[in-house]
Amino acid sequence: MKTYDVIIIGGGPIGLACGIAAQRAGLEYLIIEKAALVNSLYHYPVNMTFFSTSERLEIGGVPFVSNNRRPVRREALEYYRRIVTTFILNIHFFEEVKEVARSGKFKKITTTRNTYRAANVIVATGFYGIPVMMNVKGEKLKKVKHYYDDPHFYAFQDVIVVGAANSAIDAALETWRKGARVTLVIRDDKISERVKYWVRPDILNRINEGSIKVYYNSTIKEIREKEVDILTPEGKVTVPNDWVLAMTGYRPDLDFIKKMGVNLSKDGVMRPSYDEKTHESNIKGIYLAGVICGGLNTHKWFIENCREHAKLIIKDIVKKKRTTSPT
Repeated sequence: MKTYDVIIIGGGPIGLACGIAAQRAGLEYLIIEKAALVNSLYHYPVNMTFFSTSERLEIGGVPFVSNNRRPVRREALEYYRRIVTTFILNIHFFEEVKEVARSGKFKKITTTRNTYRAANVIVATGFYGIPVMMNVKGEKLKKVKHYYDDPHFYAFQDVIVVGAANSAIDAALETWRKGARVTLVIRDDKISERVKYWVRPDILNRINEGSIKVYYNSTIKEIREKEVDILTPEGKVTVPNDWVLAMTGYRPDLDFIKKMGVNLSKDGVMRPSYDEKTHESNIKGIYLAGVICGGLNTHKWFIENCREHAKLIIKDIVKKKRTTSPT
């Protein structure tokens, strides 16, 4: 069995950045991705525009050239494909890591295809894989979607969008523009302050003119095949419905790192324990990179402020390797 200096779990932008840093340091590395390249970005809505400018999404010193100041999903996918070909990264796709266990002084990494051995493991799994559930009756119906992609699918149908942040507002506006009859259900008393500043006036105008119906301080009570019950400050309201887009957010797979022995805070945020100077967790040889470092606080980390994690981690791995290597 080949032994790697480091195995990187996750083929998103930060996992790729870790791979580039490992390659430049002369380390034996492997990136393992459970689905497609930058899978989270692939599942973004087809018309999605990034809040960040293109230079803030760059990794490895490779320029990200886009048609506009803020790139769109298609351009991002093209850019990260170019990253893989530029560096000829060692990466396996559609292979899921099932377990990371101690094996002497090494880590044994068991996947759906193989078993590997590595001195170090970097977990860069992001947070887009597990949706936050509403936990209401009818949520398991096929009409309920926690991921939104193409607005045409919902044309001329009754659509409820749950949420008040960017993903929900984008879904509401895009489906409305394709002819959907859109109702927004928002738990708080206003649209989120995080909504992109050029989108906010658009949604507020659509609400004020009555084109998009909104229920503030409200939640879904029950979902049925052709209607939905909404709990509002005025009481229960039943509305006709064909589709529910539950844009309620996503969370990282913290159980995955907990099984490795990584400690999580008990304050509700479930922030994993790691050294901010090296990003090594409380388990020696297991490092954390990207948004998973924030636990359930997923709004702290972005590509632009996570890409530096790779340099800190690889620097520490190289330092340890020099210390332990025979002279």
